[in-house]
Amino acid sequence: MFASIPSPSANALSIGPLELRAYGLMIALGAFVAVTWSQRRYAARGGDAETIASISMWAIPAGLVGSRLYHVATDWRSFRGRWEDVPALWQGGLGIPGGLMAGVLVGTLVARRRGLTMAAAMDVMVPTIPLAQAIGRWGNWFNQEVFGRPSDLPWALEIDAMHRPSEYAASSTFHPTFLYEGLWNVALAMVLVRVERRGVLRPGYVTGLWVCGYGLGRLWVEMLRSDVASLVVGVRINVWMALAAILIGGLVAWRGRIPADRAPMEVGDR
Repeated sequence: MFASIPSPSANALSIGPLELRAYGLMIALGAFVAVTWSQRRYAARGGDAETIASISMWAIPAGLVGSRLYHVATDWRSFRGRWEDVPALWQGGLGIPGGLMAGVLVGTLVARRRGLTMAAAMDVMVPTIPLAQAIGRWGNWFNQEVFGRPSDLPWALEIDAMHRPSEYAASSTFHPTFLYEGLWNVALAMVLVRVERRGVLRPGYVTGLWVCGYGLGRLWVEMLRSDVASLVVGVRINVWMALAAILIGGLVAWRGRIPADRAPMEVGDR
């Protein structure tokens, strides 16, 4: 049993004069894993893996820009007086909903230019995205940010005094929401692969299941968070976004379902 989960003493790796921020490294690692896995999945269907690489070259930067713009738009008050920090991604602060919308939109447009239909692109790439999210969340661990409320559970996360919200200054351990969301996303990736492999949804509609599943996980994790956030009618804005994702994604997935008597036989691993 763990007494608690320690936080890293530093959020960067120094190699001579070069300093690599752990937050950026985790995002880059997550993107690399997702692209590599997507290439393998597409190659297993007889496609050219380079097509996935071409799509990713545009979708990943678009996702980063969308994530940052979403964060700034929903937490603009914290940037007053320091607007020059808006591009400083290494400091943390990426709004995943904005990144998903921008990345998927740009990725879909590039896929069409490469001769890959939207449905085919989504079926190949969507199951890999939650895994990238799970890896990227470890950047929050290095930055000691977006953790939950105080907790004395055996897996509670140790947070240094300088990173604690003022109202919880006397507490030293908190819910490791980065870990909760990461584990949820790994499980979601496994479910998406299983559903897509069994062919119970029409081509492209696995995207709805992903959006719904992400919303479900984000909803309960968001309710545990202790960081300051913009509120709408007294409720964190990302709670509203999660509810919208659950509703919209669930409706899309339901619409795309294939009756059991018409579903194709399960295919092999991809």
